[in-house]
Amino acid sequence: MKDSCAQEEIDKLIAGFFAAFDNRNRTPALASVLGCFAEKAVIARSSKSDTQLYTAGEFARPRIELLTGGSLVNFHEAETSSTTNIFGGIAVRTSRYRKAGLLNGNVYAGAGTKCFQLVALDSGWRIASLAWTDDEA
Repeated sequence: MKDSCAQEEIDKLIAGFFAAFDNRNRTPALASVLGCFAEKAVIARSSKSDTQLYTAGEFARPRIELLTGGSLVNFHEAETSSTTNIFGGIAVRTSRYRKAGLLNGNVYAGAGTKCFQLVALDSGWRIASLAWTDDEA
């Protein structure tokens, strides 16, 4: 079931989420990241060794510090493909992404999968949960 207006709003939200981490031509801001999430959102990062759970603030703060502190420069992350299923006021989006930059002067790049659960709130569509994993090198 697709609602074209909802799809457009979700596309804009997810594009804003990825753009919030781009420090090539602007300074990333914590508010830009946090504005993408619902108040009680949960974020999970899964790796080969463990799974870490975060609040939106716990997830965003160290990443914004890294992007504004000078050790990770020319960084950008972009969605390369996605599928979205909308069911009334909830939606699920699976995104493939790639990322690249310079970390402490060395090339930093990768790709992975992000799974978003989204909700339609009075303030618009927001991320209720995000789970992701980077591809193993």
